[in-house]
Amino acid sequence: MKVGDYVSGLQQQFSDAGLCFAHGTDNSYDEACYLVFASLSLDWQEFEAELDRQLTPAEIALLDRRSRQRIRDRIPTAYLVGTAWFAGHEFKADSRALIPRSPIAELIENRFTPLLRQSPQRVLDLCCGGGCIGIAIALEFPDASVDLADLSVDALGLAKENIDRFGLQDRVAPLQSDLFSGLPGQRYDLIVSNPPYVGAEELSGLPAEFRHEPRSGLESDDQGLQLPLRILSAAADHLAESGVLVMEVGYSHHLLAERYPDIPFLWLDFQRGGEGVFLLRRQQLEMYRERFS
Repeated sequence: MKVGDYVSGLQQQFSDAGLCFAHGTDNSYDEACYLVFASLSLDWQEFEAELDRQLTPAEIALLDRRSRQRIRDRIPTAYLVGTAWFAGHEFKADSRALIPRSPIAELIENRFTPLLRQSPQRVLDLCCGGGCIGIAIALEFPDASVDLADLSVDALGLAKENIDRFGLQDRVAPLQSDLFSGLPGQRYDLIVSNPPYVGAEELSGLPAEFRHEPRSGLESDDQGLQLPLRILSAAADHLAESGVLVMEVGYSHHLLAERYPDIPFLWLDFQRGGEGVFLLRRQQLEMYRERFS
């Protein structure tokens, strides 16, 4: 059997199974390619040639086993193959942290143009999980120093492995912290945060694939807004004078906008899809601090 034949058959199986595609792909064909190519370490740059390659019996057995896990157990492909792509880079991924999928990747690839007035020198990735956002920023801005902060020791372990993967030990530091409480007195030019923002009711209705991810990386009280509001109330103290906060709140953005209709959140648009990401500058955060508290 050729790779392309296996991919075609797997695409049909995925479609028939009614899987949720929300962890790096959005359709059954891309998901099938992801599982096959990542499982066999095939070269994406030689896509057509790889599709024509013959599979060995051992490779078919591996793919069959992982395909069954994807369909029967609803395990996301990233956890099955151990890697995920974000902002053009391949990261290690496992169940210690959420699978990277934030639309913030598009901002990073565009170097936050035109949102930043100058290249950031000090950056904080708050609630970093596996560290993909902060590491991608460090790769895009080679003069920047980046702190990765998270409460989860497990997630920080994965972040450390990703730091090592890209050889960024001299510029990227993992820090255990409950939001800002454990951080040094450094002020940042840019804080980027993709915190837990899913309310309990919404979480209970998510597809089975999400139940394989750490619940602590998804759930926040107050209909998803408790942790985002804690960040909003304290962020000004950790930003430089011209500093900027970029935060993702996903589907909770409707509730946030309704609760604070007079606060000028700059909601960002994305060419590749995605929503619920806003920008506020330090002066705005300072002005509305008590409202968020």
